[in-house]
Amino acid sequence: MSDIRFESVSRVFERDGKDFLTLDNIGLHVHDGEFVAIVGPSGCGKTTCLRMVAGLEFPTEGRVSVADKTVMHPGPERAVVFQQFALFPWKTVYQNIEFGLRAKGVAAAQRRDIIQSNIALMNLAGYENAFPHQLSGGMQQRVAIARVYALNPDVLLMDEPFGALDAQTRVVMQEELVRLARLNPRTVLFITHSVEESVYLADRVVVMTGRPGKVKEVIDIKSVRETSDWARHERIEDVMDLESFVHLRTHIWKSLRAEHGDRH
Repeated sequence: MSDIRFESVSRVFERDGKDFLTLDNIGLHVHDGEFVAIVGPSGCGKTTCLRMVAGLEFPTEGRVSVADKTVMHPGPERAVVFQQFALFPWKTVYQNIEFGLRAKGVAAAQRRDIIQSNIALMNLAGYENAFPHQLSGGMQQRVAIARVYALNPDVLLMDEPFGALDAQTRVVMQEELVRLARLNPRTVLFITHSVEESVYLADRVVVMTGRPGKVKEVIDIKSVRETSDWARHERIEDVMDLESFVHLRTHIWKSLRAEHGDRH
C-alpha cells in the first residue's frame, strides 16, 4: 500500500517576525494507485502540501503519512518531478537517467536494462547520447520523468511539471502522462494551476480555498471518465469537447472563481 494521508494538517510560516497560517486543518486521503490533482488560488499552499509528502517541509500541526508511516524525511519510495527539469547539463540522456541508479548502488547490467526500458517507455530511443541542450523542453521533461520512473518509486509527486512548456508541447506531455499512468500506475499527487489539465489527468481533483488553504471540495473525475467512455477518444482536444468534461471544468472554474470573488 502506498496511500497518502493528511490528518488535520496545518502549516505556519514566520515572516518579518509574524506568523502566517498557510494551511489550515487539511484532511485528505490519496488512495494507493490513485491520481489526485490539487488546484487552488496562488499562495494557498498547494506546493507546501506536496513538499510535506516529499519530506522537504513538515506540518506545524497534524500528520502527513505515506503507507501509514509518518513522513520524517525524504525517501526513495517518494520521487518528485518539478517544473524545472533539473537535468545535469554535462550528462547525456542515458547518464541523467543512470544517476539515481548509480547512487542506489544498482549493478551495471541491471542499470542498463532499467535505463533502456525507461527510454523506450518515454519514447526517447535514439537520444541516449544527446545532451539536455540538444533537446526540446518536452523531451527534457521526458528525461526527468524517465529518471524518476527508473527508481521505481511507489509515490510520484509532480509540481507543475508541464508549467514551463509551450501549449502544444504541454498537451503532448499530458497525453504521455495518461499513457504512462495506464502502463505503469503509481500513486500520484499532482499540483497544477490548469483546471483543464487537472480534469484530464486526475481520478479526483481537490479544490482548495485561498490562504489559509483548506480543502474546499473534492471532485470525483474517475467515475465520470469511465461512464462517459473518455478512453475512446485518443486526443485531449476530443475529450475536452465532451459534455461531461465541460461540465466538470465549469464546476471547478466556478468554485475557484468564488474564491477570488470572496477576496475582492
